[in-house]
Amino acid sequence: MASEQDVRARLQRAGQEHLLRFWAELAPESRAALLAELALLEPEALREHCRRAAEACARPHGPPPGLAERLRPLPAERVGRASRSDPETRRRWEEEGFRQIALNKVAVLLLAGGQGTRLGVTYPKGMYRVGLPSQKTLYQLQAERIRRVEQLADERHGTRCTVPWYVMTSEFTLGPTAEFFREHNFFHLDPANVVMFEQRLLPAVTFDGKVILERKDKVAMAPDGNGGLYCALEDHKILEDMERRGVEFVHVYCVDNILVRLADPVFIGFCVLQGADCGAKVVEKAYPEEPVGVVCQVDGVPQVVEYSEISPDTAQLRASDGGLLYNAGNICNHFFTRGFLKAVTREFEPLLKPHVAVKKVPYVDEEGNLVKPLKPNGIKMEKFVFDVFRFAKNFAAFEVLREEEFSPLKNAEPAGRDSPRTSRQALLAQHYRWALQAGARFLDAHGAWLPELPGLPPNGDPPAICEISPLVSYSGEGLEVYLQGREFQSPFILDEDQARELLQPQES
Repeated sequence: MASEQDVRARLQRAGQEHLLRFWAELAPESRAALLAELALLEPEALREHCRRAAEACARPHGPPPGLAERLRPLPAERVGRASRSDPETRRRWEEEGFRQIALNKVAVLLLAGGQGTRLGVTYPKGMYRVGLPSQKTLYQLQAERIRRVEQLADERHGTRCTVPWYVMTSEFTLGPTAEFFREHNFFHLDPANVVMFEQRLLPAVTFDGKVILERKDKVAMAPDGNGGLYCALEDHKILEDMERRGVEFVHVYCVDNILVRLADPVFIGFCVLQGADCGAKVVEKAYPEEPVGVVCQVDGVPQVVEYSEISPDTAQLRASDGGLLYNAGNICNHFFTRGFLKAVTREFEPLLKPHVAVKKVPYVDEEGNLVKPLKPNGIKMEKFVFDVFRFAKNFAAFEVLREEEFSPLKNAEPAGRDSPRTSRQALLAQHYRWALQAGARFLDAHGAWLPELPGLPPNGDPPAICEISPLVSYSGEGLEVYLQGREFQSPFILDEDQARELLQPQES
């Protein structure tokens, strides 16, 4: 272990000597823990990190000068559309995706390093229950979608395939996530095919470039953003693991989208047939000022431009068809070839520029008292997973319907958007639509038919509560055999047991 003298010298070179100001008050075990943590911080890298954080925070916010003139929408030939393509094209994409899955060439990678702080919980978001009739968590829904897509690929191609699940966690989420998976028997996935790894942590910094102490013996650390993926892939030899398994294509997604389609064969197939090395699912922006990043081109290079960087005038621009010119909303749902990820980790990662996140960071004051600030007091530097788009040789975007594939969980109740309520309603509304399309009818508690509503009121519950297990249907397929011409009382859960029961011969 590094000595106190060595660590003091390193901190002095970094301009961060204040981190040992409570040294004399610490017990031996606390001193050892603090020295071990500080010894991991390289002086030059720490100095540069603090300098860049303070400089970035001091820069004026808003649209960069001249950005509007450099923006262009993505070329039409690089954009696929799930709902506007003819059935034969969509079938071709899907078949190619299933072919690659059946060949064991597809993996999924979950970005799960963040805690559920904004949800008002202390555990990882993936463990959250939004209040479904089944009480399933986000992790369980995702695991079951993997199992179902494997099954569908096997049925089509007569194989026994595997879609490995890589889960990027952080120091804060790895332990609880691993324990949760063990407690739930990995949701009946083979544990050998669930690979968890940690992203790096970076010190939180004050506005004047000083590292924050969250306790007398501990530095305030935070995950380095979802763009920390690329360093973590290298740190934990994840790409080598993928190569051993024969994985060539990786579907990367964020934990909080309750509608996410893991290893989506249509998306995978589209990207493979396009020859893309990098791709992004997008949804059409709901309105010009919607706070989502826009996938577009800057100086002819694909990028995600944050909503805060786009001027109101630019956001309002219309295309020839009357829709928004910059309407491709980013939803953190990406396709990468393993070769592209290898190039990023080996060549391009050092070129990624960190982004500033101004946060409320608990700290100890000069007297050693813990302070929980009421307003932002610190800077967390983050990299974003989409910052690598500009390095792609062949980028593609794939537009999907928001109501079918995107409903993020970010805010605690009673928030009006992106809350447990809106996530739950989005999934139940989707399943209600699937059931109606499969020929089901629903009854209320008194046995009266409930109305069939093709559209739902904004943020409203469907007339009937119907939840369909991902183990029964991945994207609405195959439900007619269970539901056609039948009546069900709300609430109704179609799980594997219920599906088997419905296949039994009916008494005359």
